[in-house]
Amino acid sequence: MTAEVTAPFDSTSIDIVDPGVYAAGGIPHEAFAWLRHNDPIHRHSYEDGDFWAVTRYDDVVTMTRDWETYSSHQFVNLPDLSDEAKAVRRSIIETDPPAHARLRKLAMPPFTLRKVADYEAATRKITNTLLTAAGELGTIDIVDAISAPLPIQVIVNILGVPSEDANFMVELSDFLVAGADSDLPADSFGNTTPVELLPFNSPAAHALFEYGKKLGDERRVNPHEDVVSYLVHSEVEGERLSENEFANFFQVLVFAGNETTRTAISNGLHAFMQNPEQLDKLYAHPELLENALEEIIRYATPVLHMRRTTTKDTVLGGQEIAAGDKVVMWYASSNFDENFFEDPLKFDISRPPRPKHLAFGAQGPHHCIGASLARLEIRILLEEMIKRQVRLEPAGNIVRARSNFVNGVLNLPASITLAS
Repeated sequence: MTAEVTAPFDSTSIDIVDPGVYAAGGIPHEAFAWLRHNDPIHRHSYEDGDFWAVTRYDDVVTMTRDWETYSSHQFVNLPDLSDEAKAVRRSIIETDPPAHARLRKLAMPPFTLRKVADYEAATRKITNTLLTAAGELGTIDIVDAISAPLPIQVIVNILGVPSEDANFMVELSDFLVAGADSDLPADSFGNTTPVELLPFNSPAAHALFEYGKKLGDERRVNPHEDVVSYLVHSEVEGERLSENEFANFFQVLVFAGNETTRTAISNGLHAFMQNPEQLDKLYAHPELLENALEEIIRYATPVLHMRRTTTKDTVLGGQEIAAGDKVVMWYASSNFDENFFEDPLKFDISRPPRPKHLAFGAQGPHHCIGASLARLEIRILLEEMIKRQVRLEPAGNIVRARSNFVNGVLNLPASITLAS
């Protein structure tokens, strides 16, 4: 057991929900360390009521596996929603078994390990095109040049979104991350829906929903060899996705398929720039690639938290929790738990793959459908970096997203050189 962390916090001064904290310095590791050692199931104030902040690895694993006690049905973000908003916004993320299992059966086949392997050639071509263009520029914003276009080009390619709309998908995802802080007018993109009924309270969610609905309607009549066509025609035991279920699924796939992988790549390349000896180690020992991939995901922790709501009185980590309470799993803390990860704040590509990090909702029914695709994209990027001996050096300061939900990076200036 590691030593107790005492300063500079107390139970009343902790604030792990202020988006400005994450914009200013990324994950507030000192605050989370204090919580893990002093108040691991912490009653945290919030604008519409308190919630329990769960910060230790073991406790997060318990919640992740026990969906019957810790339900997703009341939605997974911190703010409470009206019943009307829940009905409109509900996706696979906000369902419990058996409804969750039904949606997963309908949507999972295009994202199995075997199927994802079919996307390798296209992903490698996209990756090399981006690296070549970046090398020709010399000085780049890594987000604009690599980490944003790579996952969105891959996901739109397999979904069947026209390539000319890829930048529009990135734009909408950016607005979703910013949420209400984007100052986007409520009627943007022709939106007439009250923003409280939209994911992230953003009219960009309306635009993404409508885009998906239109594409789905087209593929119902004229199917292609793409994931959208599969989803609108998928059938399990005589059931298909409803129009609303499909549109919400499309929104989740574009956002999650873009933003989480983009965030992992941005933070991973930033970590390599801060720790160039780790990039040297990868190039000298390419057999560490899989370790490096998992370390990037752990270190980046693309999604910072997920909320659950208790269905009954329970006890977690010695703390009594009442039925109906908000209980929030902080991956931003559990992935850096000193009792499971040696020297957790160190970026170490030779770190053993066990214990598993908890990014992508590992170890429970809500394990991310697109996790295999995200790993494919990061693995191929690392493989091509090794082949081409890519070198990165900082060329300015990192700019982080003002979000307590996504560990996003808006800008990451760098100088880049390629040996080939």
